[in-house]
Amino acid sequence: MKKALLLLNMGGANSLADVEIFLKNMFNDPYILGIKNKFLRKFVAFMITKGRLKTAKHNYEQIGGRSPICELTAKLCDKISSLQNEFDAVDFAMNYTSPFAKDVLKKYENFDEIVLLPLYPHHSQTTITSSLDDFKKAKDELEIKAKILLCGPFYDDEIYNKIIISHINEAINNIDVSDVELIFSAHSLPQKIIDKGDVYEKHINEHVQILSKMIKDNGLNFKGINLAYQSRLGPVKWLEPSLNEILAKCKSKKALIYPLSFCIDNSETIFELVIEYAKIAKELNFSFYKVVWCPNFSDEFAGFILQKAKTAKEINF
Repeated sequence: MKKALLLLNMGGANSLADVEIFLKNMFNDPYILGIKNKFLRKFVAFMITKGRLKTAKHNYEQIGGRSPICELTAKLCDKISSLQNEFDAVDFAMNYTSPFAKDVLKKYENFDEIVLLPLYPHHSQTTITSSLDDFKKAKDELEIKAKILLCGPFYDDEIYNKIIISHINEAINNIDVSDVELIFSAHSLPQKIIDKGDVYEKHINEHVQILSKMIKDNGLNFKGINLAYQSRLGPVKWLEPSLNEILAKCKSKKALIYPLSFCIDNSETIFELVIEYAKIAKELNFSFYKVVWCPNFSDEFAGFILQKAKTAKEINF
């Protein structure tokens, strides 16, 4: 029996030419804008893309002209492959940029089983539901008959959270953190999405509670542990508090940032947190500001993915 493990994520521009494609596809996603009329949604997506394209390209230029998400995910797949012999293939598909699900699935048309693992620790219709919908469309179009299994959110998994603690420990490198604020920065969502029943905020809050206890149990005595939201866009109400607000309230002027929503570094960690918010921290006279890297393709995370894949359950599309 031929089995494949397929990691799912949102994607990111692989070049400056890809920035427009990324923005158009993202804002044309019905799970993002929530506009049911596809013609109206396409028009709104076009207008948003047109308004943001120049700034977005400038931001990408500051991180080398592309997002690292595909390269890092490919390395993760290679690392997973090197650690196992259960899967005949370990691959990935992105939602808004190549490699798209349809192109990836063509390689596995004759496989018997495909395990899907969305690289999102928390559930949201804007991430996991959207990725699965994209996969289903590709699967149906290609008439793939393989059994499909799915791994659920893993924010509450002890092994995953031990990896996060390990990365935080590595970042602080034995320094005294008694006057350092630890800030878990999560990608924000419009409040209206949460009000319609999306469980993302619930998962985020539960995750912070779990990690806070583990951090204290591990003897890490941060001055405080905070939750903040990043990546707000537009005039609508978003989840709060914003990272700007939390940084402004940080009296010690020392902060360690962990990107809670992400497993793989991307433009929202490399540009937003490492560059953009570092400038804000400098303007606020911070003496210490550091961002913890995501798990990426570490041995521990690759091993965790393999263990998580064993918990996958069959789903019927």
